[in-house]
Amino acid sequence: MMEPSAYLVLSALLFGIGAIGVVVRKNALIILMSVELMLNGVNVALVATGSYLGDPTGGVFAFIVMTVAAAEAAVGLSILIAIYRIKETIDITELSVLKW
Repeated sequence: MMEPSAYLVLSALLFGIGAIGVVVRKNALIILMSVELMLNGVNVALVATGSYLGDPTGGVFAFIVMTVAAAEAAVGLSILIAIYRIKETIDITELSVLKW
């Protein structure tokens, strides 16, 4: 069995790559995928910590995070499809539909 620190390093890498994707990229679909990557990084940390402590609470929290991620993906993709039908682009620099 691997040390929990390896899982936490993997978690930090996934979260960091996702955070960079959210900040740097301008494509809304890539931003949604980066958010999913960040959530998966959190899941790895939760499960690793729960496994290390012998407590199933980390797995339960990871399941909750997966549920939130699925809802976020469904709502986010539906919003992107609606925006694409109107503007025919998903570049966030060209979108001003949600502004006042």
